[in-house]
Amino acid sequence: MKIKTILICLFLLGSLTAANAQEDASVVLEKAYAQAKKEKKKVFVIFHASWCGWCKKMEKNMQSPACKKLFDDNYVTTFLTVQESPKNKSLENPGGDDILKKFKGEGQGIPFWLILDTDGSLLADSFNSKSENLGCPSTAEEVAEFTAKLKRTSKLTPAQLGVISETFIIKK
Repeated sequence: MKIKTILICLFLLGSLTAANAQEDASVVLEKAYAQAKKEKKKVFVIFHASWCGWCKKMEKNMQSPACKKLFDDNYVTTFLTVQESPKNKSLENPGGDDILKKFKGEGQGIPFWLILDTDGSLLADSFNSKSENLGCPSTAEEVAEFTAKLKRTSKLTPAQLGVISETFIIKK
C-alpha cells in the first residue's frame, strides 16, 4: 500500500511540475506563424520578463483601447519570456534565449521585439538607426522609428500610426 501511495504522490508531483512548465519558444512561434498565415498577418514577437517595467509599458500601450484593434488587425502578437530572475526561471519559455540570440537581441535589454513573416523571416526588429534597442519607444524620435517599422510591415494608415504615436510618446 505504501508503494502505491508513493507512486500516486510522485505522479501528482510530476503533473504539477509539468503544468507549471512554460511552452517551448519554438512551439509558441509555430502557433503564431500558423495563426498569422491563416489570418494573413505578420507576427509581432515581444521578448519580456515579469520584472521588466518597460515590458509592461509596451504591453499596456499595445493593449490600450486606442491601439489594441490596430495591432490585432495587422499582427499576431506573441510573447516569449526570457531573462527571469533565478526565483522565476520557471516562467521562461525554454529556447527563448536562443531565439533572442539568433536575432542578435542577446545583451540588448528588454523588451526586444521582432516583426516576422509567416515563415519566420525577419521583417523588422527593435534596433534603431544607431543599432540600439528601441525597447518600448517613448520619445518622439523613438516612436517615429517604431511607427516607420509598423508602416513597412502592416496596412496601418497614417492616421492609425498617429494614434499609436500619441499612445507611445511619453508626455512631460
